[in-house]
Amino acid sequence: MRLLLGVFPVFITVTTAAVASRSPVKRVTAAVASAVAAMVSAASPAFPLLSSETQLIDLFQRATPSVTYIDTFTKQYDLFSMNVFEIPAGTGSGFVWDTDGHVVTNFHVIRNAAAARVTLTGSDGRSQTTVKAKVVGVDPDKDIAVLAIDPASSQLKPLAIGTSKDLKVGQMTLAIGNPFGLDHTLTTGIISGLGREVRSPNNRPITNVIQTDAAINPGNSGGPLLDSSGKLIGMNTAIYSTSGASSGVGFAIPVDTLAQEVTTLIRDGRIVRPVMGISYLESGLAKTIGITQGILVLEVREGSPAQAVGLRGTSRAPPTTPNVAAGSSSPGGFLLGDIIVGMDGDTIATESDLFKALEKHRVGDTVTLRLLRSPDAITAASVPNGAGRFVETSVQLQLSAPEDFAAP
Repeated sequence: MRLLLGVFPVFITVTTAAVASRSPVKRVTAAVASAVAAMVSAASPAFPLLSSETQLIDLFQRATPSVTYIDTFTKQYDLFSMNVFEIPAGTGSGFVWDTDGHVVTNFHVIRNAAAARVTLTGSDGRSQTTVKAKVVGVDPDKDIAVLAIDPASSQLKPLAIGTSKDLKVGQMTLAIGNPFGLDHTLTTGIISGLGREVRSPNNRPITNVIQTDAAINPGNSGGPLLDSSGKLIGMNTAIYSTSGASSGVGFAIPVDTLAQEVTTLIRDGRIVRPVMGISYLESGLAKTIGITQGILVLEVREGSPAQAVGLRGTSRAPPTTPNVAAGSSSPGGFLLGDIIVGMDGDTIATESDLFKALEKHRVGDTVTLRLLRSPDAITAASVPNGAGRFVETSVQLQLSAPEDFAAP
């Protein structure tokens, strides 16, 4: 007989049948077996879960029916039969917003997709239902999309909506999604930063973003970020990574921003933001010609508010315009337009500042623009050498919707 004791479970092996036939050994064996049985029966068959583990498991089980798996498809035509086929385009995550069948996800999850299907998980955590979805509305500026499914197709369980205004760095976060197609994956972490800024799919700034170290990977996009009570505090949207996988720096759109956008998309099917009617030179490029602050106006659109108040766009210099930098009268590049350096009380240094200032206003609001304007025609080549002379002026402009004026 060989006894391996000290660490549970206890292993007992009998090497030969002949040992058991000897009565002294048989009595010893019975006594040892009885003692071991008493020890095993006194011990718990499994280690009990910590209360924090129990709470986490319960939270995940409650949230699972609210988190969706999203498949997107593109259409492909057969050149010979002209039949149309749906080709898988990608996967992502989403979550049930209300009992009317609205599902929220990222715009970049469904961008360029011809069709989408949403998979919901039942309350038992195992049964699944896949249904077709249609797009209700999208907001590329905030990377938000709202889908609609038949509310009768499954028992919908919306997530409880929290708030993002009182979040604190260090509080617990939970991310649920479908990274790499692995449905309903739970990762945990903390809020590691607040007030971050990321870029939307159309390169607009998304502000007040939540930073978390909960693992977020491709496929988590559109999934919920929850607090320790299971309430929605954000929608996972991006990661900072050099490899494409989680690096411990993930970003989520705050739920207060999300709620406002989703409500508008459900009601109106779109988001209308106020515009001035200009195109501009990105600040990074503007620095190469010596413009270190403000937004250089490239084009003023016909019929726009900007045209109505006389904003000047940038134009190509005629051959007779002196090229100050070269000291000749050869073509000097471009005649610079107005440079926007402020809106009401906000300083405008980059295009991000401009978008943030515009977000404070609605269509129809009147704003005061502070401009740098050259009284004389100057070229881009003259700015780095300080030959350009600008004066500050201001104009009042009424913001409008994009469709209120003609396209350029």
